[in-house]
Amino acid sequence: MEWTYQGKIVQQLPADCEGFVYLITNTTNNRKYVGKKLAKFKTTKPPLKGKKNKRRGTKESDWRDYWGSSDHLNADVKELGPDKFTREILYYCNSRGLMSYLEAREQFERRVLESDEYYNGIINVRVGSSKILKEALQNLKAI
Repeated sequence: MEWTYQGKIVQQLPADCEGFVYLITNTTNNRKYVGKKLAKFKTTKPPLKGKKNKRRGTKESDWRDYWGSSDHLNADVKELGPDKFTREILYYCNSRGLMSYLEAREQFERRVLESDEYYNGIINVRVGSSKILKEALQNLKAI
């Protein structure tokens, strides 16, 4: 099952994308899940022989095969099959703070904890104000 963004299938994430906020929908009962996913994982390797600093880098995350962290959602995907679900990217995010903020905003606006229409069982957010976050939100308002 592919990810889509604004109706188009996503093969590659944008270069400046730190992660994305997504919506997974069960097409058999219209139950949904709102979450976020990092595009890249940080890696750390031991230092080279004779050196002291660890080698740090990044690698692509498992976003192509990801189905969220909800046990109920993953059980339904396993039981019904991935073809009974749609995976839609709502926002591309260029910072982790923006990604956390937009995920929480979507979850609160959709009232995911107040109905059985959503798989979400918890809203866990910790976002600090920053210049990057404020600029990104201003840009979103302008669109």
